[in-house]
Amino acid sequence: MIGEFKNVLLKKEDNIATITLNRPTALNALCNDLNDDMIEAINIIRQDLDIRVLIITGSEKAFAAGADIKEMMDSNLFEAERTSEKAHFINDTLESLPIPVIAAVNGPALGGGCELSLACDFRIAGENAMFGLPEVGIGVIPGAGGTQRLTKMIGAVKAKEMVMSGKMVKGREAYEIGLVTKCVADEEVMEEAVKYAKKLCQKPASALQFAKSAINYAVDNDINTGKRFEKALFSSCFSTEDQKEGMKAFTEKRRPEYSNKR
Repeated sequence: MIGEFKNVLLKKEDNIATITLNRPTALNALCNDLNDDMIEAINIIRQDLDIRVLIITGSEKAFAAGADIKEMMDSNLFEAERTSEKAHFINDTLESLPIPVIAAVNGPALGGGCELSLACDFRIAGENAMFGLPEVGIGVIPGAGGTQRLTKMIGAVKAKEMVMSGKMVKGREAYEIGLVTKCVADEEVMEEAVKYAKKLCQKPASALQFAKSAINYAVDNDINTGKRFEKALFSSCFSTEDQKEGMKAFTEKRRPEYSNKR
């Protein structure tokens, strides 16, 4: 372990960090204290340049079964706004991390748990994983970026079906509609996530960072602006040691030895 928290477990193995949501009696429902722990854990990861990939997971029974309704049910407008701001901050930070982030999902990923997974770059889901944004059914709407990320990910028609009707989507269907990267047997989720992380670790860190930035930029900007941004990042790659090593290794027909400086 590289961090001691009450509601999350943070470990690092080789170049891969794992945050495990740890409120088993509440099916990892997201509460204020857990969110505070997440912020601290992510900050540790941001400062550790040896970490190449982050995996976020829950338990075999649940990724995160929504937010803690009892904690927020009596909130006023201002308190609700602060709760939403904190959740947005966590998800925006994950989305902008300069390393790939993988959600390894078993069981329900509902409400805020679904929104947390949507902020990750990749989602590895078990066949019995369950994604949903059921907030409308209790008189509110998703408040941590769910309506925005989901719509851009799967389109308005499917997003409205999930958000407005409360449809739950299981692992295989989630894969078919483009919500998850890969669907595997439930017992293989973490194994597959680690395998995927190790595959990403073989790529140079700077190129991964630039690629993630360029793709994220494309989501929120017009194509001409995006192409200019891509051109700037492409050019920036040529200031890195790993561009030189990668191209030299290619011409010499050998495996590159990247420094992974970023």
